[in-house]
Amino acid sequence: MIESKKEILVWDAPVRVFHWLMVLSFAGAYITAESERWRLVHVSLGYTLGGLVAFRVIWGLLGTRYARFASFVRGTSMVKRYLSSILHGQAEHHVGHNPAGAVAIVLLLLLSVATVATGWANYNELGGDWLEALHEGAANFMLAVVGVHVAGVVVASWLHRENLVRSMVNGRKEGAPDEGIRWSWWPLAGLLLAAVLGFWWLQWQAAPPPATVSGGDVATQAAKYAGRHGGGARDAERP
Repeated sequence: MIESKKEILVWDAPVRVFHWLMVLSFAGAYITAESERWRLVHVSLGYTLGGLVAFRVIWGLLGTRYARFASFVRGTSMVKRYLSSILHGQAEHHVGHNPAGAVAIVLLLLLSVATVATGWANYNELGGDWLEALHEGAANFMLAVVGVHVAGVVVASWLHRENLVRSMVNGRKEGAPDEGIRWSWWPLAGLLLAAVLGFWWLQWQAAPPPATVSGGDVATQAAKYAGRHGGGARDAERP
């Protein structure tokens, strides 16, 4: 007897909190990359991105059913079969990540590591212009992958008649009752959110109060920074 499908819990709370914090961190870091005024925000969000990736790797090994890499990382043959099914109008439905989405996720995690690592090295003056160019290239490539991923989400939502964005908010998708996970792990998600917010608060506390910096001091610091990095907003470092 075939079980009727209904809404089941697929994405645990840590995965969902990680996802939206990563969206916020990358978007914020990318937007503030060219501004020296927002450099502390850029640096903080970059470090946050690195910490989030570290958490996701651990959760990808120890987490719930659909959070584990073993449940969605597949070979190229599975990716080709999935893409072929889309082209033939018979898209395969996957309760967790589909094979194409899995490729985007792995790429985003790897690019996050590359972007954060090169940004950290660049921020600590461990390389020259080539390192800054590598950092910018990794960030731009990551933005392109994000664009493809978003397009894939829209297409998959339309083909399967399900709102994948909403599912990453409430954690639910359509499936057989025995395919769902039992626990959301909200306490762990709360700890993750608290850790990120606590880090941002500490970074904010460490920032020098604007009122204590005179115009001359600002000009002096800007001149020192420009002299050290070749000048211009283009050279603002990215973590």
